[in-house]
Amino acid sequence: QHASPTVLKAMRRPGAQEKTLERIRRWREICPDLVVRSTFIVGFPGETEEDFEFLLEWLKEARLLRVGCFKFEPVEGARANELPGAVPEEVKEERYERFMAAQQEISGEILESWIGRELDVLVDAVDEDGAIARSYADAPEIDGNVVIEGASDLSPGDLVRVKIVDADPYDLWGEIKS
Repeated sequence: QHASPTVLKAMRRPGAQEKTLERIRRWREICPDLVVRSTFIVGFPGETEEDFEFLLEWLKEARLLRVGCFKFEPVEGARANELPGAVPEEVKEERYERFMAAQQEISGEILESWIGRELDVLVDAVDEDGAIARSYADAPEIDGNVVIEGASDLSPGDLVRVKIVDADPYDLWGEIKS
């Protein structure tokens, strides 16, 4: 949920961000196509600009493909509500925007590197323009899509092989391999 040892401690989470980075590196040595997903919180009580910058640097080093981010909101009965150092809403919003911009750059670079690869994708929806599918890296209704333009002859549930021809920070475009 964060990378700063100070914020993790306040969250009562283990603060092993370096071990986590090393673990991800080892996993990628074994499985280079590994996709790691996580969610993070910005604006947790007591989070400083230094803590937030630490999180951004960790994110850039970890290079996770699928990442979500939430702004801290008090939850009824949560101990965090009583912590000092509440982060103002405008600061939470600004940090959220910076976090998402950093992650878009990371995911855009990763997905761009997939251009030219062949992937098996599962078709979720089809209309007159083509099909919307997902790869092994994509959770339904959460992550990006693989768009297959002109493939209106497919059906939901079809598993097809595509060559990736384009990408943006969230989605891929593929052509069916014959």
